[in-house]
Amino acid sequence: DVVSPDLTKNEKDKQGPGGIPYTNEAAGGENYNTLMSLVESPHEQGVLYAGSDDGLIHVTKDGGQNWTNITPKGIQDGIINSIEVSPHDPATAYIVVMRYKSMDLKPYIFKTNNYGQSWTKIVNGFNDPHGFVRVVRADKKQKGLLYAGTETGLYISLDDGANWQQFQLNLPIVPINDLYIQDNDLVAATAGRSFWILDDLAAIQNIKTSKETIQIFKPKDTYRIFGGSATSFVPGVGQNPKSGVTFDYFLEKDIDSLELKLEILEGNKVIRTISSKKDKDFKSWSGGPSAPKVLPAKKGYNRFTWDFERESLPGVDNVFVHGGHSGSNVAPGNYTLRLILENGGQSETDVTILPNPNVQSTPSDFKEQQAALLQIENTIRDIHESVNNMRSAKSQLEGYAKLLKDNDSAKDLLDKGKTLIERITTWEENLIQPQQKTFQDVINFNNKLNSQLLHLKGFIDVEEPKVTQGAKIRLQDLLNDWGTYKTERDAIISTEMNAYNILYKTLNLPAIIVED
Repeated sequence: DVVSPDLTKNEKDKQGPGGIPYTNEAAGGENYNTLMSLVESPHEQGVLYAGSDDGLIHVTKDGGQNWTNITPKGIQDGIINSIEVSPHDPATAYIVVMRYKSMDLKPYIFKTNNYGQSWTKIVNGFNDPHGFVRVVRADKKQKGLLYAGTETGLYISLDDGANWQQFQLNLPIVPINDLYIQDNDLVAATAGRSFWILDDLAAIQNIKTSKETIQIFKPKDTYRIFGGSATSFVPGVGQNPKSGVTFDYFLEKDIDSLELKLEILEGNKVIRTISSKKDKDFKSWSGGPSAPKVLPAKKGYNRFTWDFERESLPGVDNVFVHGGHSGSNVAPGNYTLRLILENGGQSETDVTILPNPNVQSTPSDFKEQQAALLQIENTIRDIHESVNNMRSAKSQLEGYAKLLKDNDSAKDLLDKGKTLIERITTWEENLIQPQQKTFQDVINFNNKLNSQLLHLKGFIDVEEPKVTQGAKIRLQDLLNDWGTYKTERDAIISTEMNAYNILYKTLNLPAIIVED
């Protein structure tokens, strides 16, 4: 159905090839008296705005039965390239007029608060002589926050268009043909330089609010999608968002030597802690733990991505393992992000992780997956900590053996110590494989219990949460194995080590032995 009369100037001499005053070209872009934009109100049914490429804008409030010319006074021929109805007020709208085809490169943005009965020109702050405006969008959450795409980049207004400032960040100097807000991201369509996305507008939406010494902003809901982004740009290849919950926070001043700490809570339990300070005691090796992430802590706005993972697992010194030491990924659900500044207060917010909509799953699937992952992680942690403790004990035994080798009265003690070292070594060799140095060494030196558990963890810790029957059986087999070695560990501690300590005391040997 036709729902309007001709809403252009209908100038016959400007229709067809070579429409005056433009130079005729083969593409046909010189033809005009055409509608360029049609926008419906998100508030009221039947309210529509139409803009032409010859400088006219009309509105209907009855679905097209009647149209009113609401063109701002003084507009010459130009393209009404963008019409934006405010998401906060049904009577407010913003239009963009482009006159570059007439060699006029000045910006033209108009705002109305009364359905176009009157207009205000809002262009203060556009300072590029070639940067005419192409599009304006209003923030969906924060009233008065506007974004403008121009011929040379992005601008922002915090006061409903009264003042504008450039907001380029790492965006190239490039024409922005359109802007769109989706899932609280600002998406920019540029001419020749790809799509660009400003991830999560939360910090910008709160930029004018009064802030505490430290303040974290609630991030948008995040989908549990694994993968992530390349660390650098590759020609012709786009850059995906990082995998995880990305959030922004504000620091009133530089924290200098103080520590800023992020705690991630599942319910009341802290499942991950990340610090702004590097761990000075951290060391790694081939196949060892990765360096802990460091939390940014600069004055002003900071951004960080929690990668969905729980606390990393401890390593065994100089022991290569397959599968890495990272913690398992959490399930969809609600979590708490808490920032704590040493001697300076704290701020927290809740976050929601949503399931991947492309994966068929149920809450019970995730519950079963998480239970299996926690069993595996707790077992690996128990194994590695036990091995580290046993290695420490073995090191002490070897030290005493060296110091007491010439002490005849300590012969029984040394014999007991030698037996204990052999028993610990045999126990340890079933749990870890110290002879592996690279991933290829598994061919010659078989994986032991810890690597078998890590391999199973990687098999279960995937986007598809359903735990297979084979994985359940394999997990139970490995847990049974650990039960055997755990019993042996406890026996070594309660019998052999205890007997060694008792004998050591009966010999009245000094705690500190100085070699001659």
